[in-house]
Amino acid sequence: MTTKAGTPFYVAPQVLEGKYDQAADLWSCGVIMYVLLCGYPPFWGDTDKKVLQKVSKGSFSFNPADWKNVSEDAKGLIRNLLKFSPKERITAEQALNAEWVKDHAPRANDVAIGSGLVDNLRGFRSQNKLKKAALHVIAGQMTDSQIKDLRETFIAMDVNGDGLLTAKELEEGMQKAGLEKVPPELDAILKDVDSNGSGTIDYTEFLAATLDRKNYIAEDVCWAAFRVFDKDGSGTISRDELAQVLSDGEVKAVAPKDVSELLEEVDKNGDGEIDFQEFMQMMRKVNEETS
Repeated sequence: MTTKAGTPFYVAPQVLEGKYDQAADLWSCGVIMYVLLCGYPPFWGDTDKKVLQKVSKGSFSFNPADWKNVSEDAKGLIRNLLKFSPKERITAEQALNAEWVKDHAPRANDVAIGSGLVDNLRGFRSQNKLKKAALHVIAGQMTDSQIKDLRETFIAMDVNGDGLLTAKELEEGMQKAGLEKVPPELDAILKDVDSNGSGTIDYTEFLAATLDRKNYIAEDVCWAAFRVFDKDGSGTISRDELAQVLSDGEVKAVAPKDVSELLEEVDKNGDGEIDFQEFMQMMRKVNEETS
């Protein structure tokens, strides 16, 4: 009970101090419950060091956009599991007897399709065009197991089975998901997600727009996408490479006249090229609309 060991996202603050007991496991259960309900951990950072710094402070929050359909019972249980002081943290027996566990989430909303779908679509609209193109590349490289839920959602919405989503199918799918109010900007969302200008959303476009952030910010995933843009393997993306990839194939995501502006936006050190660190910063940046 003195060894500093564990996975950064799940480890309790007392483990980092090298003085802990079984209450550390209840903290980890709280983290797992948080992840299961929203898809990302309560203590987040780009590096292990930053994650551990946040864990050591123990401060977390519930982003309204991601938690609006989660009951207060669930949030209350998480708060009790993630009490910073082990003396205030509930025991395993108390957790099992919590109303949310014992009565099977009695006040939970019945939402068939992930309620974050609209938020993800809105967020995709605000991405810069290079990130959109990168998400298209990443979506095409995901395994079946990684996109199982999204694939099932797409199939459920694609009523006529043509592999394309129209605005009407998207609207009806959202209504079936229990979203009482379909966003008024649905047409604009459709237009932004529809990268090839076909008037419908194909499967890859849908995946690119709705991918879970935790799936696309993994370094190995981003490396694979980066190499698609880095045509000559130099380790940086030049203006010519950017223009070539963004005008190729299905991902017609940016007009040639916009390439310079896009390069300037991502190229933080001003050397006229995008290195992998700058690419990763772009991919990990959380949109103002969804943060």
